[in-house]
Amino acid sequence: MHIARTGRGLAAHTAATAALAVAALATAPLAGVTTAAPAAVPHTKAVPAIVGHNLVHGVADPLSIEQCQAKWHIACYNPLQYRTAYNLNALYRKGITGKGRTIVIVDSFGSPTVQHDLDVYSKQFGLPSTKVNVVKWGKVPVFDPKNADMTGWAGETTLDVEMAHAVAPDAKIVLVETAVAETEGTTGLPEMMDAEKYLIDHGVGDVISQSFGATENTFPGFDKGDFSSIKKLRYAFEDANRKHVTVLASSGDGGATDNTADGKGYYKKRVNSWPSSDPLVTSIGGTQLHLDDKGERVKPDSVYNDNGAGGGGQSHVFPRPAFQNGVKNVVGARRGTPDISMAAAVNGGAWIYSSFDPTATGWEVSGGTSEAAPLFSGIVALADQAAGHRVGSIHEALYSLYARAAHHDKSTGIVDVNDGTDNSYQGVTGYKAVNGYDMATGVGTLDALRFVPALARASHRR
Repeated sequence: MHIARTGRGLAAHTAATAALAVAALATAPLAGVTTAAPAAVPHTKAVPAIVGHNLVHGVADPLSIEQCQAKWHIACYNPLQYRTAYNLNALYRKGITGKGRTIVIVDSFGSPTVQHDLDVYSKQFGLPSTKVNVVKWGKVPVFDPKNADMTGWAGETTLDVEMAHAVAPDAKIVLVETAVAETEGTTGLPEMMDAEKYLIDHGVGDVISQSFGATENTFPGFDKGDFSSIKKLRYAFEDANRKHVTVLASSGDGGATDNTADGKGYYKKRVNSWPSSDPLVTSIGGTQLHLDDKGERVKPDSVYNDNGAGGGGQSHVFPRPAFQNGVKNVVGARRGTPDISMAAAVNGGAWIYSSFDPTATGWEVSGGTSEAAPLFSGIVALADQAAGHRVGSIHEALYSLYARAAHHDKSTGIVDVNDGTDNSYQGVTGYKAVNGYDMATGVGTLDALRFVPALARASHRR
């Protein structure tokens, strides 16, 4: 999830070139960030999951799936195809569009062109645009398109906003741009949590989408079994739980492993990342879609595992929460992630539009679980509207629906991902997508026409 790059990449001309380019970027140090602190006080980096997962940049117009496959050896999808794939159009016809609900997106630095870019994106695909309400938290520095850290986050911001809007076109979007200052043990996370708590306390937002994370092992005290540095950061999530705000986080792009503290490599063992691993957060994993031009599936979804892999596995900080007792045969005594999954593969990535970088203005294809989290934030906004109230923490409702789906109740809208693909990555064996819950895709993915009303009914009135 903490994949760094030194600049915005160029379009890959072959699949091999693409893989090599991403591999090189994934191990590059984050430009402008100081070197890691001594081992006794590691610095974790909250880095956007999208960084390093853009294979195509600055294209004048979105291409067809066939053109993408011919040019870059990847599939590429637009929001209209996603809407068909997730069976959203029938909901829109019923007036379930996210109207009256607010999605909060949290990103460092943000993007100076986010409103313009969303307008262009929306117009391209015949969607109504919406105003992005920007909240600057702290002294956010002036955007520098030559700063790779800033452009990485701007790419994340663009993806987050456009994916959330694609699913919930009438939902309000609040973008929180934070000014990240490095502190002992964490980089940027306290600022993000402070911003979230402030908005929650002031009644802003029904669902929060977080496309960032830090490996649990890199937090101070972890090696000694002292998890206080993580637990002291949970105050925003505890507040959200009290106020019935749904909190989401990307499960990561490192499969069953993730980045080391210096951001230059990966652990050679199974690890997990926070905030995805937090039981107060719904962890959103990644799938690979296989669609035709109409958005219909040509074969069932797979696990996201190309130029990254969907994060998943056991937390080493949090024990199994009660809502996962029904899947204890899979997660054991620990919190297991992800909870549910949506599109994330680069081969099958999403078209987005950005203009914050004058050297790469135009359309690009993006992937990673930082795509999946904002997609699911749109689903939550739809469920909030359908319910007439916030669905709040969805864990109990989600796993209750999963238990029904396991008994072949299709009205739940939960769709199992069980094709046998896995999230092994960087030499660390991951987990296979098998029948039922697994730590590759969680309960699976969804059919929104059924899932949205089922989630609305299963949630307690707020």
